[in-house]
Amino acid sequence: MLLKQQLKNMIIINCDKMKINLQTYGCTFNQADTAIMKSILEEDNTIVDNMEDADVIILNTCYVKRPTEQKMITKIHEIETKFPDKKLIIAGCMVEVDPIRLSKFSKTASWIGPHKLDKVADVVYRTANGEIVRETGKTAIIKAGLNKYDDSLIHILQICEGCNGGCTFCCTRIARGSLVSYPISAIVKEAEDAINHGCKELQVTAQDTACFGMDSGESFADLLQQLSDIPGDFRIRVGMMNPRSLKNEFKDIVRVFKNNEKIYKFLHLPIQSGSDKVLKEMNRLHELNLFLELLDYFKSEVPELSIATDIIVGYPTETEEDFQETIKLLKDIKPDIIHISKYMHRPGAISSSLDEIDHKVMKDRSHRLNKVKTEVMLENNLKYVGTHQKVLILSEGSRGGYVGYTNSYKNIIIDEAEIGTFMDVEIVDAKRTYLLAKAL
Repeated sequence: MLLKQQLKNMIIINCDKMKINLQTYGCTFNQADTAIMKSILEEDNTIVDNMEDADVIILNTCYVKRPTEQKMITKIHEIETKFPDKKLIIAGCMVEVDPIRLSKFSKTASWIGPHKLDKVADVVYRTANGEIVRETGKTAIIKAGLNKYDDSLIHILQICEGCNGGCTFCCTRIARGSLVSYPISAIVKEAEDAINHGCKELQVTAQDTACFGMDSGESFADLLQQLSDIPGDFRIRVGMMNPRSLKNEFKDIVRVFKNNEKIYKFLHLPIQSGSDKVLKEMNRLHELNLFLELLDYFKSEVPELSIATDIIVGYPTETEEDFQETIKLLKDIKPDIIHISKYMHRPGAISSSLDEIDHKVMKDRSHRLNKVKTEVMLENNLKYVGTHQKVLILSEGSRGGYVGYTNSYKNIIIDEAEIGTFMDVEIVDAKRTYLLAKAL
């Protein structure tokens, strides 16, 4: 027994101060999961930027679309081929959504699921000592407070995990499970810590932010108000809200948006299709009229609101008539941002039992939809030319200049600015996805 304990102590000592590299793909929620793992691991280890310098590589995967799936498989193969002597741990949605396929492509990697992040140190230590560890499955882990602030100007604030929906096309729920809302007190405390250390933008994120509190009895509107009440000069970006969830506290949420300057006047409200028939077949649990009613009221109360929506083109039951209804909807509501995804079967999704539409039809509809997207988004942005805006500068541009965001979360590029500050600008030109500005 004594020898066993001595060996255990030797293992822990030998694994101390390992060099760990974390690779992340996917949504802001996944990025926050990586930040949590980093916060836990950096207490006793060294986080390195390059895989070449690492003893252990953690790949936090995304699996929402088929091209991403293939990208993850390619990345796993690349890591195992290029670094055969390094230990690999696969994290993220792939672990829960498609473990059978993952087992075929990587027989020696360890796994850690999205609900087991609190065990990441143990998984790393055991993997480094030759074990193949499989920590998967659902738990009610409270992630609020685990993502320690790391001096970034942007802090991703997870408020709940999972959802109350049952969309036929989605595999994310298989990975993230049913709704688990985190306590408001823990969320606000994490946000206060970030703001007190210099954060300038809180990104409120979840699979569906508007379903927050439906399991716990707490209020999403109350959460947003408490975040707005934190002292400091910063902004809050509220993540995607599904129409069916938003209707529950709708007027209270609109009131909080309207009355708090700190909240970006930005609404991400996915519709997926302009056809009621397709919405029903997708099991979206709402009709087009609800989406339009929510949108109209929000815009009437918050005139400067910018809108983002999501569209799935080529759902298996989508006819040309259904598609035309989607085109008409986009031309009518003119979203500022339009995310378009070609439908593809996903593991475990109900719609995967249906026949996919012809590839040529899919390609044609996608082309036509993207044409409308370009026209609508540019038309919206041109309306800002000549206006004066207050912007928050958050980063350097990838092609020069600096990137900032208006109070309506419009993306601007300016030649000279100071990162982390607010400034008044004039919009001098508009492109499809950003505005060009000069200082006033």
